[in-house]
Amino acid sequence: MRVLLQRVSKGSVTVENEIVGQIGRGYVILLGVGHGDSEQIADKMADKIVNLRIFNNDDGKFDLSLLDIHGEALVVSQFTLFADCKKGRRPNFSNAGKPDEAASLCDYFMDRLKKLGIKNVQGGKFGAHMDVDIHNDGPVTIWLDSEQMGF
Repeated sequence: MRVLLQRVSKGSVTVENEIVGQIGRGYVILLGVGHGDSEQIADKMADKIVNLRIFNNDDGKFDLSLLDIHGEALVVSQFTLFADCKKGRRPNFSNAGKPDEAASLCDYFMDRLKKLGIKNVQGGKFGAHMDVDIHNDGPVTIWLDSEQMGF
């Protein structure tokens, strides 16, 4: 599982000129599901994300988590995080999970964020062409890869 995590002041997803998800302060989570990813990996990734301390405290230091600030989460499934660009000029996406499995695991991940205490969890529309509006705060962008993290 791969996540490109962006700390935001706000974010939204539009599909066919209709906003399907939007949040205020929190995270836009671009989520890539790969072959072999599981609910156990999603659990660990969700726990890591809600507890990651990348919001500023009163002294301006990264010391507060998404839970601490009562932040929100916008999850956008993005198989392109598994692009392999080693050969040629066209990315290879064979390491991305199968669409049915990825959609299910994306839904599970969103439910897990809610169970961990994130009150507003929104999502895009799986498999649709989405316009994602990200107001990156800082900017702060963090790359998380379950394989590199030993999950």
